[in-house]
Amino acid sequence: MASASFLKSSPVLKTEWTKGQSLRQPPSSSSSVSLVRSRPTTFTVRATTSYADELIKTAKTVASPGRGILAMDESNATCGKRLASIGLENTEANRQAYRTLLVSVSGLGQYISGAILFEETLYQSTVEGKKMVDVLVEQNIVPGIKVDKGLVPLTGSNNESWCQGLDGLASRTAAYYQQGARFAKWRTVVSIPNGPSALAVKEAAWGLARYAAICQESGLAPIVEPEILLDGEHGIERTFEVALKVWAEVFYYLAENNVLFEGILLKPSMVTPGAECKDRATPEQVADYTLKLLQRRIPQPSLESWQFLSGGQSEVEATLNLNAMNQSPNPWHVSFSYARALQNTCLKTWGGRPENVKAAQEALLIRAKANSLAQLGKYTGEGESEEAKKGMFVKGYVY
Repeated sequence: MASASFLKSSPVLKTEWTKGQSLRQPPSSSSSVSLVRSRPTTFTVRATTSYADELIKTAKTVASPGRGILAMDESNATCGKRLASIGLENTEANRQAYRTLLVSVSGLGQYISGAILFEETLYQSTVEGKKMVDVLVEQNIVPGIKVDKGLVPLTGSNNESWCQGLDGLASRTAAYYQQGARFAKWRTVVSIPNGPSALAVKEAAWGLARYAAICQESGLAPIVEPEILLDGEHGIERTFEVALKVWAEVFYYLAENNVLFEGILLKPSMVTPGAECKDRATPEQVADYTLKLLQRRIPQPSLESWQFLSGGQSEVEATLNLNAMNQSPNPWHVSFSYARALQNTCLKTWGGRPENVKAAQEALLIRAKANSLAQLGKYTGEGESEEAKKGMFVKGYVY
């Protein structure tokens, strides 16, 4: 099985690592430890999930050439912040209207292969009364579902957080599958200014692995997303260093939990400087560091598809960086899973006015097409609006 071959060749991945420290080495053989001869250990690995073929098919569909993921899984509270930015109240009717606008864009499936939904949206109908899941499927867009329950403080850490939601996850994912979802998302984060502590990195990796295993048992291909927050003044080298440690830990625990690697989707942050860093990076530098991360951390060829999050970049910046990666030689399907970097101009164009729906949908289609071209390494950046060049970074959260 995938995990077995990985474990045989892997370096030591469990670490007690924090900012400014080197990795601690395990005790040497000269330590005064009493060794007791014991019987050989027999390892038992469970059979592959009965959904294996479907999981692999889902992952391959989402990784279609020239297509990527529309992340529209904002919680009701976060969706309310977006609506407030255009002067709308956070009501179910307004959320329904905006989500209807997004899923109903004619031709969207040419550029978008999957859409991550919030639970309310998964069970919601459009303003015309048609199930949103059905509208997506008709465009050959795979419905996905956000399954975590949000971030909470991590006791014993350096003011860091952990992601809750494992309790009851098996029953929830089974219900989501019945409702039409075929992949899932779980957002956990790592903060560079706060360490990151070994505890926080381990908690993030273990939580992702348990979530991934549970999702696969229910037929949902899990997105594995250890997001490295953009907060901080650190340079790109520091982000690269942290990303190496985080992904090493993540792959270790995925293997420990017998996750089917071919049936997952990977969603890393691009390797960029911190948001407050004075030394900005060019798209070529971001591409170089990010691809170097993949080269050093992918444990096997079956992990060939990466859908990057935009991480607080402007719409144009996220597209330029994606394009630079795909113009560099690499063996992977390097694509996008964007929320704000697809929706920002669309939302501002709509403004909550029915007469602006068509123009807003056209704005979304333009952004989707631009990132489709970037996935193919063919984006030029010509004709981009000033709105598309604006960032929307908020400390501690990426929209």
